[in-house]
Amino acid sequence: MPSHVSADRPAAQPPGRGSVEALISQTRRLKGDVDAVRRDTQSSGSEPEERWQRALYDLALHQLNDLDAHLAQLRDGPARLSAGRETASGRLPAPAPASGSLLSRVGSAEWNLLTDEVSWSGELYRILGRDPAAPALTLDELPSLVLDEDRPRLTAMVTACLVDARPIDGEFRVLRPDGNVRTVHMMGEPVLDGDGGTASMWAVLRDVSELRRSQRAVRETQDTLQRHHRRAETEQRLAVEFQEAVLPPGRGALRLPRQGPGALDVAARCLPSGAGGLLGGDWYDALELTDGDTLLSVGDLTGHGVTVASGMTMLLGAVRGMAMAGTQPGPLLSLLNQLLDATVQPALGSAVCCRYHPATRTLTWAQAGHPAPLLFRGGTGCALSAPEGVLLGVTSGAGYGQAEVALEPGDLLLLHTDGVVPGHSGADSLGALLGLATRFGAARTAQDCVRAVVEEFGESEREDEACVLVAKVGE
Repeated sequence: MPSHVSADRPAAQPPGRGSVEALISQTRRLKGDVDAVRRDTQSSGSEPEERWQRALYDLALHQLNDLDAHLAQLRDGPARLSAGRETASGRLPAPAPASGSLLSRVGSAEWNLLTDEVSWSGELYRILGRDPAAPALTLDELPSLVLDEDRPRLTAMVTACLVDARPIDGEFRVLRPDGNVRTVHMMGEPVLDGDGGTASMWAVLRDVSELRRSQRAVRETQDTLQRHHRRAETEQRLAVEFQEAVLPPGRGALRLPRQGPGALDVAARCLPSGAGGLLGGDWYDALELTDGDTLLSVGDLTGHGVTVASGMTMLLGAVRGMAMAGTQPGPLLSLLNQLLDATVQPALGSAVCCRYHPATRTLTWAQAGHPAPLLFRGGTGCALSAPEGVLLGVTSGAGYGQAEVALEPGDLLLLHTDGVVPGHSGADSLGALLGLATRFGAARTAQDCVRAVVEEFGESEREDEACVLVAKVGE
């Protein structure tokens, strides 16, 4: 083969063998590191993000394998590439590279325009699925292997190279005799004679089918991930709209009942979960009833997303309707449990339901597997003794007890869902909330008390959302 002279400058001299060996060593170390990280982070692949990550790891390894192969060819020089080119003239082909060989996807060819001689490397025969004993195809014959829709692209590349001395850098798909379609990336240059005319065309052809397959997998999984994110954002927006539509205003205070002595000063707030967390099924409610009593309730339906938010809306509507009809807290929770048991989608929930009678300042309440209300009086606080009650939806026909508490002017009730104190539950969470007794004692309004809870716990990162409701007994 004549020495290669590009259309605009002599070919660069190959780098020293030692420097290429160093690059090969670095590439192989990087491959090992990427493969180790991929193995350490392997998962079931059931989530779109997991599939996307796995596809990216596979693509990175494919590209590093290709880099390794190219550096090995650069180290070994053109002798390895030209091995087996003379098979068309009767010589035996070079042995096929073993599976996984660095050279298993790269071949070379030269088309001499002056002598019509064509030479292919042995690997190019294997890439194109041709019999090594068959003659190499001329530039006019080469398009016969290419899919119909890709032939114009190949013809344009070759014409630009031969006529305009432009380098070739493009891809096309070939149909092998075994019916297998492979994607081939071709890079080539014209070789000029002493007068500056094109004497031949030299090219390296690389089978990039696996690489392109990996890239498609990355694109497809990324598209799936984006659809998943868009769906999650839509669900979150709908869940927020559900919550905003049915819950009382989360900022500002209510006076319930609106007239008469013994009224409650009520304020509440939803505390959001950490960044990216989906809205759950927490709720709070404060409502003046037809007989002058006041309904106070908080609860939590397990799960997240629009389905749970719609279920919470159904439960809250049922609580309001039964309370308006005069149903007492214990029987109300029993009916609520039956409602959950009869729904198509199984669900579990917890709740506290309170009915406050302002004329006697009496609180009647019941709970379903939920933290008891906290009563603050005279600068100290305690949890009310809870009547019997299991989680909603856990068993059919469950009964729920109820208790009565006589309240005094200035008393403060705090109702909450799990997670108000981030990272704590049970006794730890109770102790943290009771520790606010001094601040509550100095607060003038229920809104001041809610603000104290938010200042103490609201800015901390929490796994799930939470609700807090404060009711202060008036004179």
